[in-house]
Amino acid sequence: MRRTLIAVLATLTAATALSATPASSATPASSATPAQAGARGAGLENCTATACHFDVAPGTYDVHVLLGGEAEASTGITGETRRTLLPETATAAGERVARSFTVNVRTPEGEPTGPDGTPGLDLVLGGSAPALAGIRVTPARHHTRQIFLVGDSTSCDQPGAPYSGWGQQLPQYLRKGLSVANYADSGESTVSYLDNPALFATVQPLIRKGDLVLIQLAHNDKQTDEATYRANLETLVAGVRDRGGRPVLLTPIVRRWFNADGTLNNGTALLVNGLGVDHPAVTRSVAAAHDVPLIDMTAKTKALVESLGVEASKALYLYNEKRDNTHTSAHGATVYADLVRFELVAQRLVPRGLVR
Repeated sequence: MRRTLIAVLATLTAATALSATPASSATPASSATPAQAGARGAGLENCTATACHFDVAPGTYDVHVLLGGEAEASTGITGETRRTLLPETATAAGERVARSFTVNVRTPEGEPTGPDGTPGLDLVLGGSAPALAGIRVTPARHHTRQIFLVGDSTSCDQPGAPYSGWGQQLPQYLRKGLSVANYADSGESTVSYLDNPALFATVQPLIRKGDLVLIQLAHNDKQTDEATYRANLETLVAGVRDRGGRPVLLTPIVRRWFNADGTLNNGTALLVNGLGVDHPAVTRSVAAAHDVPLIDMTAKTKALVESLGVEASKALYLYNEKRDNTHTSAHGATVYADLVRFELVAQRLVPRGLVR
């Protein structure tokens, strides 16, 4: 398959109209704003049989790809810190299929308190039989909307397998014109997210009018009292609105912690902390009091995990690999990202045409 793909890349480089246009005007290192247009660059010559690299400045970019080869193929694309940007797409022998998506490029490229990563845009070709016939990378238009994520390890761009946050899987469900700027960070509570200058103080100035900011923090608020937890959520909501953004509150995903009767009706599973603070209930209350859209991930993931039962639900989490009932596998993160995608459309927070 590698020899076939290399041949396809060589023969189609000159023929394809898809090329890369890297940006030459640098934006601030953590910027999530559209990049500035720059000099003409190359397309497929930036790619090997398994990966592509583009020397672009931090910013937001549209990626147009042409998938397929002379043989049957099946291609998916991940990028930056293990983000799934395009779901696996099958093509028949000789078929070419065009797809596009928008990607956020920044430093650090993954978790805000993590390593810087590799400068520029890095894409990895995956799938059972990858074949890339053409590619073009261009700065996104200024009206491109961002979905910012404010969260913890259950939603962040996890740096290593087998871990995966649902925010890491969300981009594959979005079309060109809408990108995910994932500022979720492992270990963060509502207290630390507001206190650390690398977190909300960095995110807030990047928010533009019309951007969505999905807020899901609870797993690490183990010692946060109810009044403080409520006030912190209200501060985050107000901070987003001050920038013209639209906050969306998400209750936390459940822990896979079953009762003997096969339910998750216990404080550990439903995120009630040691002080008796019912995080999902407080989140729902803040959403209602301040007219904030709510995605009740606690209720949705509880229903799903209980319906699967003790054994089948293990695949959603890292129980088999790590005896971990809190963090999700790539499969579980993908399933949970799909729940978020569904609600974004159902609540008309995102136009149906921008979602796969």
